[in-house]
Amino acid sequence: MKTSTRSIAVLSLAVAATVLTGCAAAVVGGAAAAGGMVATDRRSSATQLADQAIELRASSAINDALGDKRGHVSVTSYYRKVLVTGEVATQEARQRAGAAVAATPDVASVINELAVMPESSLKQRSEDTLVTGRVKAKLIDANGVPSNSIKVVTERGTVYLMGRLTEREEALATEVARTTPGVQRVVRIIDRISEQAALHPNDASGQTPAPAPVTTVPSSGAAATPTAPAVEVHPVTQPTVIQQPPVEVRPLPPVK
Repeated sequence: MKTSTRSIAVLSLAVAATVLTGCAAAVVGGAAAAGGMVATDRRSSATQLADQAIELRASSAINDALGDKRGHVSVTSYYRKVLVTGEVATQEARQRAGAAVAATPDVASVINELAVMPESSLKQRSEDTLVTGRVKAKLIDANGVPSNSIKVVTERGTVYLMGRLTEREEALATEVARTTPGVQRVVRIIDRISEQAALHPNDASGQTPAPAPVTTVPSSGAAATPTAPAVEVHPVTQPTVIQQPPVEVRPLPPVK
């Protein structure tokens, strides 16, 4: 494992960017999240703007749906696939939040990862922000990983990777995330693309391809478990609230 001035500088910048992003993003509660730079993002400008608009509208819809029972809820959109994370007080609130997002214009699919439990502490959210910064820094430092085309969200130690990647890039990004200190679990919300498509990344048409399955892997040193929280991505034409069907769990070999 190498440590360098460059890595430390990158980590500092990533953490700072994450904090600024969290302050500026339109979220109800705010998870630790970091996105890619526009110049190297594989999304077209139209899709990036659509994702930003979806986050604003979906967050507002959740506020309207939950009112003073909104809890701590964060909304992240990538290629119109919307990840909802955080904590709410009741199962009903979870379902209402998911339904509000599903009804938001332009949403392709909803990954409802809200937990019914007390809100996370400030300490936990600060740790999540640091984990996001570490993952982003390691992605930037890793060869062969299009770091600015990967959105990273961390909630209670679970790292969500969102993006459009080749099989090779997905494996590299997963390995980076799962071996990062503080990461308990990695959930991939990735659309798999070909190596050829990676050479011409921008979706100039502005159209979103059908979402790919979401997969979950344990962090370094953790054992695979079939009872890990489950998520599913529905077809673009059917934005629906996810009701926790089975998820594919791929254990990776131990880190040497």
